[in-house]
Amino acid sequence: MSTKQCSHHKDRRKRIIRRVCSVLLVILFICLLTFLIIWAVLQPKKPRFTLQDATIYAFNVTAVPNLLTSNFQVTVTSRNPNSKIGIYYDKLDIFATYRSQQITYFTTILPAYQGHKDTNVWSPFIYGTNVPVAPYNGVALSQDQASGDILLMIKMNGRVRWKVGSFTSGRYHIHVTCPAYIPFGNNRNSGIAVGSAVKYQLSTKCKVSV
Repeated sequence: MSTKQCSHHKDRRKRIIRRVCSVLLVILFICLLTFLIIWAVLQPKKPRFTLQDATIYAFNVTAVPNLLTSNFQVTVTSRNPNSKIGIYYDKLDIFATYRSQQITYFTTILPAYQGHKDTNVWSPFIYGTNVPVAPYNGVALSQDQASGDILLMIKMNGRVRWKVGSFTSGRYHIHVTCPAYIPFGNNRNSGIAVGSAVKYQLSTKCKVSV
């Protein structure tokens, strides 16, 4: 075979590859444009979380060393404000922090699907046994509990997917932060005795980022 014929075959192969790549790029562009148009028309909104209440079973801080043992149950509601978009909660971990330090273990909430305009209610237990806390946080916790005012942050981290018709998106990270004002022994809100525990009504809105 001559050099000219070999060159001709190579040029033909390059043209075919370029055409295939062009077709794939056009298809990808059309799919992306269609998705963006649908997304813009539907105007997806983030789910809305509310921390309804907290039932405290145990909350004890030891001075030396600074260890915290806690056990409480919270009720969290999540509402899907979208009328045409469903939400898959593939993974949700809930835990508590105090002054930016995690003070409980992770509690995993079972995966769930949330339909259009639906509301999900979760009541997980959050706990930790002899969890080490920073010395300054241990002192502050003891002082806050003695004065009857503790501000905890109930946080939820996980992954969600959006469902539009038969289309399901990829996974997105979701971060939820709920302020939990616990008035231990405070006369303004003494709570409701539930056996050996005390239940506090909170009804605070949470910050959600996706």
